[in-house]
Amino acid sequence: MRYLIALSAALLVLAAPMAAQAQAKKKNVLLIVSDDLNNRLGCYGDALAKSPNIDRLAKKGMVFNRAYCQFPLCNPSRASFMTGRRPDVTKIYENATHFRDTIPDTVTLAQLFRNNGYFVMRIGKIYHYGVPGQIGTSGLDDQKSWDKFFNPIGRDKKEEELLKNLTPKKAGLGAALAWHASEAGDDAHTDGIGATEAIKVLGQKRDQPFFLAVGFYRPHVPWIAPKSYFNKFDLAKIKMPVEPANIRANVPPTAFAINPPNYGLGDEDCRNAILAYYASVAYMDAQVGRLLDELDRQNLWEDTIVIFISDHGWLLGEHGLWQKMHLFEESARVPMIIAAPNSKAPGKSCDRVVELIDMYPTVADLAGVKLAHPVDGMSLKKHLDDPTLPFKKGAYTQVTRGAPKKDGLMGYTVRTERYRYTEWDDGKKGIELYDHMNDPREHRNLAKDDASAKVIAELRELLLAPRKK
Repeated sequence: MRYLIALSAALLVLAAPMAAQAQAKKKNVLLIVSDDLNNRLGCYGDALAKSPNIDRLAKKGMVFNRAYCQFPLCNPSRASFMTGRRPDVTKIYENATHFRDTIPDTVTLAQLFRNNGYFVMRIGKIYHYGVPGQIGTSGLDDQKSWDKFFNPIGRDKKEEELLKNLTPKKAGLGAALAWHASEAGDDAHTDGIGATEAIKVLGQKRDQPFFLAVGFYRPHVPWIAPKSYFNKFDLAKIKMPVEPANIRANVPPTAFAINPPNYGLGDEDCRNAILAYYASVAYMDAQVGRLLDELDRQNLWEDTIVIFISDHGWLLGEHGLWQKMHLFEESARVPMIIAAPNSKAPGKSCDRVVELIDMYPTVADLAGVKLAHPVDGMSLKKHLDDPTLPFKKGAYTQVTRGAPKKDGLMGYTVRTERYRYTEWDDGKKGIELYDHMNDPREHRNLAKDDASAKVIAELRELLLAPRKK
């Protein structure tokens, strides 16, 4: 009996540290960022999209239906969501300034995990660098954020001379409507090379806590992807957005950065451009699928928080506009999917308005990592269990017109669950009000309607709230 008692006591002594270790096991983070991706995905209701892998992730996590970027341009947006701060705090309003020049002591999301004992690595584009010109370089990367990084460069970079360019007079391929259906396979392109490296890292680091950030380049222009993805789509089924003839009437001219509408291109050229966008999304989705397959193989789902986002939306002919740098829904809205271990609501969606800056505190909260300093975002951890919980009143996006430090002006918009309200130059260059309950395409500006005065007054106070802090 004494022997059994002693043995039991010994087992308890051995079991206690093991139980404590199991309880304290850190959650991994896999952050996947797509470049210039709007919400034309199957899980967001797009019938033409070929996005089975992002849709698969949506079934494992929470889809946020009303997620918005803080600035519809790569560098300002990425600096914002990786620091958890609004652009008016980072002071990043263009693609040339590094956030360390303006907020040098900030602790980025990746740096926070690095400081807490995680292996932290970047593959591809997380902070800004120009696409396609800086593919294969580190661009405006942040060395403090990573233990290791990998800059993929593939066949797409070498095939730029084969592009069909609809807008050759635009400055650079990074803003051109240009595409090429490549003969090279998935693995030869930049995103495929990045995915291969990420798969290797997931296998190597599966037994230690990691924060792996994978930044895909597609569907950023120029749209170069394997031909097989172009062949998935029928041009006859691609339609231009149906817009009222007077779509720009009663809207401040400052709201439109592209003139003439659709660059003056014809219907078939525009539809070919949309097809190329869909093809690039489909190719990027396939690379996401490879990462999800590796999580399956390594049995990492129970230990890994997976986040999928884009840096901002992208217009495809809505309002006669293309690309980003606008404050309409298609430019400001982004996909956001979060799959967390032990979530009570996998496969569900949340209709609360949320912002990309909310990702920072959410991931830290899910992983049990304490923030190093206050951030502007709010944690969505509770909403992964109950998406009906109240959240913030509005999501904020801003954009410049002209050079910010010279003759430029700023446009601000706030999106509530029902309305979008926008001011250009504090209203001096015009205002906009759209009722998404009755006008989800933002075709009718209600700002001059007498009946809207009360709503405008309330939304103006809401729009100014972040700048009063």
